[in-house]
Amino acid sequence: MSTATAIAPSGHARDGRSAPRWAVRTAHLIPLVTLPSGLWRIALVAGVPIGAFVNGEPVRVGGWEAVYILSLSVVQEALALLSIGLVRQWGEIFPRWLPLVGGRRVPPPFAETAATAGGVALILIWGYAAIGGLPRGDGFGFSPGGAALLLACYLPLLLWGPLLLALTVAYHRRRCRD
Repeated sequence: MSTATAIAPSGHARDGRSAPRWAVRTAHLIPLVTLPSGLWRIALVAGVPIGAFVNGEPVRVGGWEAVYILSLSVVQEALALLSIGLVRQWGEIFPRWLPLVGGRRVPPPFAETAATAGGVALILIWGYAAIGGLPRGDGFGFSPGGAALLLACYLPLLLWGPLLLALTVAYHRRRCRD
């Protein structure tokens, strides 16, 4: 039997199909696109001189602000890693360890709606940041090198939304079309 006609473990003929190679590459690219900004924030919290200043002094972050910034980096990377589910089996069948839904089929509209909403939100968030907030640095002063580093680390985030939407289209075609 070919993989296109084989019945998947979930019992649905459209499940278990292989994702196109470009989609698999895209799914693995998304976490790499988000990584530089997370590393920039970690460097900020760690006190690495990244060329950011407030009132002429290097930025220092501590306490709950540091926890927030580190948490933001971890959550961002975790959300980026979820895109791999759009090309893997755990994007078709909920992992068994999840309460109530574990082992059940992921309804394609559920995954598609979540991924589409995420992709559109990312385009709006990072588009706004690129146009409105990011070039100013949100109250920080930057050395020329610090500004270049900030842009180099945050501009890749402009790709996250469009890449996720492309991946969502591939997921829909794989799971919902013959």
